[in-house]
Amino acid sequence: MSFNTDAQLDTSQVTGGGGGGMRGGAIMGGGAGAIVLIILSLLFGQNLTGSSGSNPFDPTQVTQQGQDNLQGKAISECKTGADANENATCRVVGTVNSVQDYWTDALPADIDRQYRNSTAVIYSGQTQSACGTASNATGPFYCPSDERVYIDATFFDELTSRFGADDGALAQEYVVAHEYGHHVQNILGILAKGQDGRSGPLSGGVRVELMADCFGGVWAHHASTTEDETGTTLLKPFTDEDIESALSAAAAVGDDHIQQSQGGGVNQDTWTHGSSASRQKWFLAGYESGNLNSCDTFATNDL
Repeated sequence: MSFNTDAQLDTSQVTGGGGGGMRGGAIMGGGAGAIVLIILSLLFGQNLTGSSGSNPFDPTQVTQQGQDNLQGKAISECKTGADANENATCRVVGTVNSVQDYWTDALPADIDRQYRNSTAVIYSGQTQSACGTASNATGPFYCPSDERVYIDATFFDELTSRFGADDGALAQEYVVAHEYGHHVQNILGILAKGQDGRSGPLSGGVRVELMADCFGGVWAHHASTTEDETGTTLLKPFTDEDIESALSAAAAVGDDHIQQSQGGGVNQDTWTHGSSASRQKWFLAGYESGNLNSCDTFATNDL
């Protein structure tokens, strides 16, 4: 999938670094499921990736401020669809624009619920969220406490080099769409169902994650109809290769694949996001139907 080169990107929906203060709340992962620490965080209901307050005498804080400034500059240079085709940061900006354009219209039309925008925070190294410290150990996640999506700028390289997803554009866009699926769940009052204190293939956490995959697929079905503020279509229609790219990302962040890539056996009792096959299945369910009503993972045990 590629962006129309003359589409205009709205960088006001994205910021660099710097999230909210520490307030607690569950981190909802997606691509984040590919990282061992975030799995443990979800299992134990707390941030195990490190926590910190700001220390004005800590030189790492100064370094991080410089990284945030650089990331903010990179975002500000994202102007058009042509930039999104060439640059991963700009691709995130464009995907956020497209996802939010779709849900802004879809939620009121489908279920009479108003969508509210969620800011994406693109950072390098680490930054603070209202759910704790975001770092390259956590991967992308949604924080319901501040209703922001956090994406480490280096994650997509990790997704390909470490976990085997291809480097296609839709593999990256799938991750963004998944995290915004959690935001939709939060608006609908579904997200809390993931906090049932259990793990395993039929747990509430897995159902929430698979539903977010399905919501990502629903967006993908409609992505080529989303528009910028001038009415220019943001994205070109999908190709079969694009879909395969998204499916490669879904497989890469399946719990069974992650466990195998860590050199261990598959232990379903510890699953928090679902198997590779399940993640692919539910993305396709959303993509093929284009309807969020096809995404009720709480209505079936056939996950």
